[in-house]
Amino acid sequence: MQDTAAANKPPIDAETLDFLHGVLDSVRRGDAERIADLLRRGLPPNLCDHKGDSLLMLAAYHGHHDTARALLAHRADPERANDRGQTPLAGAAFKGDLPMVELLLEHGARVDGCGPDGRTALFTAAMFNRLEIIERLLARGASPTARDAAGMTAREAAEKMGAADAARRLAQLEPAP
Repeated sequence: MQDTAAANKPPIDAETLDFLHGVLDSVRRGDAERIADLLRRGLPPNLCDHKGDSLLMLAAYHGHHDTARALLAHRADPERANDRGQTPLAGAAFKGDLPMVELLLEHGARVDGCGPDGRTALFTAAMFNRLEIIERLLARGASPTARDAAGMTAREAAEKMGAADAARRLAQLEPAP
C-alpha cells in the first residue's frame, strides 16, 4: 500500500535537489560559515537526509563543532534521532568526541536520551570502550543500570562487544550481591 501523503507530494526538482545535496555536503565538510548564513536566511535547522540524519547529527558525527554550534544556535533539536534511533549525542560518543558530547549536553541533549532500541549514549560509549566519555556521561547523571529494549545494560553491551575496560568500569557501579 502506498503512503497517500508521499503520493500527493510533488517531486523535487533537480535544482532543489542539488541545493539540498550541497547543504548536506557543507555540513559534512564543516563549512560552518555557509551553514550559519543559510540558517539566517531560513534554512530549517532540523533538515534531514534520506536516512533521517539531521544536520546536527551529521555535524556531530563528523566532528564539526562550529557547524554544530551554528545549528544549535538556530534551535536544531539535539534529541532528534535518525531512522536507526541514534541521537547526535550517541553519534559523538561513537566517534569518541568528548568536546562534541559536552557541547550537545550544554545545549539540551538528554544524557539518557535514546531511540526505540533503548540504547543511550552511555551504551554507545561503553560498546566502543570510550572511557573518557563514559566518565563524563556518568558525571552528568547517565544511568549505568538502564536497560535497552533487549534487556541489556551498558556493561553487558560492552562485554558483548569485547570492550573490557568499559565493562570493568561499569561493573564497579553495580551493587554488591
